[in-house]
Amino acid sequence: MEGGDRIQDAPIRLELESRYLAYALSTIISRSLPDVRDGLKPVHRRILFAMAGLHLEPNLPPKKSARVVGDVIGKYHPHGDQAAYDAMVRLAQSFAARYPLVDGQGNFGNIDGDGAAAMRYTEARLTRVAMALLEDIDKDTVPFNDTYDGSMTEPRVLPSRFPNLLANGSSGIAVGMSTSIPPHNVGEILDACMALIDHADCSVAALMAFVPGPDFPTGGVLVSDAAERLEAYETGRGSLRLRARWHKEPLDRGLWNLVVTEIPYQVQKSRLIERIALLITDKKCPFLVDVRDESDEAIRIVLEPRSNRLDPEVIMAYLFKNSELETRFTINFNVITHQMRPEVMNLKSLLLAWLAHRFEVHTRRANYELDQINQRLHMLAGYLIVHLNIDEVIAIIKEHDDPAPVLMTRFSLDAVQAEAILNMRLRSLRKLEEMAIRKETAEKEKRAEELRELLANPEKMWGDIRSDLVKTKKAFADPRRTTLAEVTREITIRPEDLVQKEPVTVILSQKGWVKSIKGHDLTGIDKIRFKAEDDLLRSFIAYANQHVAFVARSGKIYSVLAHRLADGKGFGDPLSVLFDVDSGDRVIWGLAVEPDREYFVTTRLSQGFRIMGRDLLTNHRAGKQVISYKEVEDYPLHLHPVTGTAVAAISRGRNMLVCNLEEFPLLPKGKGVRILKLARDEMLVDAITFDPEQGVTLDSGKKTQTLTDLDPWRGHRGSRGSMLPFGFRSGAVFAGTGASPLVAGKGYTGELF
Repeated sequence: MEGGDRIQDAPIRLELESRYLAYALSTIISRSLPDVRDGLKPVHRRILFAMAGLHLEPNLPPKKSARVVGDVIGKYHPHGDQAAYDAMVRLAQSFAARYPLVDGQGNFGNIDGDGAAAMRYTEARLTRVAMALLEDIDKDTVPFNDTYDGSMTEPRVLPSRFPNLLANGSSGIAVGMSTSIPPHNVGEILDACMALIDHADCSVAALMAFVPGPDFPTGGVLVSDAAERLEAYETGRGSLRLRARWHKEPLDRGLWNLVVTEIPYQVQKSRLIERIALLITDKKCPFLVDVRDESDEAIRIVLEPRSNRLDPEVIMAYLFKNSELETRFTINFNVITHQMRPEVMNLKSLLLAWLAHRFEVHTRRANYELDQINQRLHMLAGYLIVHLNIDEVIAIIKEHDDPAPVLMTRFSLDAVQAEAILNMRLRSLRKLEEMAIRKETAEKEKRAEELRELLANPEKMWGDIRSDLVKTKKAFADPRRTTLAEVTREITIRPEDLVQKEPVTVILSQKGWVKSIKGHDLTGIDKIRFKAEDDLLRSFIAYANQHVAFVARSGKIYSVLAHRLADGKGFGDPLSVLFDVDSGDRVIWGLAVEPDREYFVTTRLSQGFRIMGRDLLTNHRAGKQVISYKEVEDYPLHLHPVTGTAVAAISRGRNMLVCNLEEFPLLPKGKGVRILKLARDEMLVDAITFDPEQGVTLDSGKKTQTLTDLDPWRGHRGSRGSMLPFGFRSGAVFAGTGASPLVAGKGYTGELF
């Protein structure tokens, strides 16, 4: 077969690896990562160079974007026209670029996420910043490469008098790597560069005194501490938190709204408002009743609270957590170095790379200018000879068909000088003046000497670069837009914070039905209707935004926010609707719980321990085991908040013991310790915590008595105690504990439920 001798066998794995590696490198270098020197990807660099070729300077009229895109893809960038136009649009968006490089005329999109108009409708030209990037590109300041078809040349990198990489940032995804560089304030960047020129050993921490963090075009508040920012800028990798800027706007009659004036970078305003509105309609944000977009050229998002009694900080903390009013910006200083390879750099390395590029640009420009001066001095020397011998020169030109060799021989000229003299117009010859020639020659020689000194002395070159930085700062520096804020105390949004505080009374029936009634008025409790053969087990006051805990006979605790309980119009709901109560188990106690308060747990067989309210709460429908038992037949007596430093307990055998609360351990769960020593087959009737100075009140069902002198009953935990006072020995409990005095009577069997 013809050409068969050129076919070679090769392992397919190696061929695939080599070809994929070539593709990956092409994607990394030619598409996705910016150059550390000018901060541009190839497509952006080609757009700016093509616009410069079309003379789209800031002081000249713009041209159709389609014309620009046509030049870009036709001459330099053989890819899709829409991709090139999208790249140009981003360079023109003031909310996307901190310092736009393209001045767009027409619809170039907006922060709501609406796209730009078609390229045939819009016009564009370069900005002053873009002109600074292109400055002196015609003075051999940067190397040029052939274009894709070899018909033209394009710059490998722009001179970049403006520190575009850090000023405008960059983002991109390549093969196996990505970059994410936030925008910064150019004045701060230039200050840091000048500090590096003055002190080359300057650390990243010292540089961050000038560049404390990103400065986004949309403003916002950067909520990251100094250590977090320093780590990101030292390693080149990190993540910083950015929040919207907001304030409380007072209205009439004590009302107020929350107004968002700046949103995080790269967040679409319309999508943000849609997300907040969805939280309101889904009743996941009970703080707000409405969100409105009142933006014009400036952002103004109005959040209307449900009540003026709400805390604005809590509302915003919830929105920061559940919407894009707070985002995280990933930092990844991954760039293409001047050796054309990807590398993750820190802040100092990025600044040094740009300064090294500027040193090279200044050096090449000085060499170019020196070469131009030498060429001009060479011409001036020839012009002086012509001026001094103009009659003879004219005679030679008139007498010879090829006067160049004669002039070269007669006046010791070279071919360049001779050709230049012959190309001069007679009018120009007439205008030659010896003094003007000698004056220009002296000026050029002086400038040439300055350039030679500049090239020979790096310190002078750095001084020239520093002066250039000062001019650049004066031309482009502007105030910082993003505020830096240290991390403040985190506001934890609890489920109860999402509910408005309203007084309710919880009704628990003996058969496990529960409901809530608005208010704390208990006068009509006896009139509440229950299902047949059901009756009241316990009622207690709470608030709609408070957790309610239910204690089961098994020792399990179930909890729920009070606002989730059925209202009091009907019989309520069985607890099985809210919880997965084990078969054969039943709830025998309920109470409102404050997470930071201490509670006292007691069981029928006289076990007790202290527990914090937070340990009584659970999000699991199946509840959690809090109370364990030493005896199988034991079960909870009741659970009360701690109200003093002493404990009083009454046994079925008519004994009462008073001891110190500190004798009982504080546990998250467990069996506890013995409260009062019981006789065989005896149980605990009631227990209470109290303030010894106020005493305890006994209730026999017929009379009550407050005991303040408790010495006859004092003892240590686990002791037997002493007999109740006369008149209460037939049955008594402590007033206000919810226990019935009847359980202390002779007919008590030990089984209440």
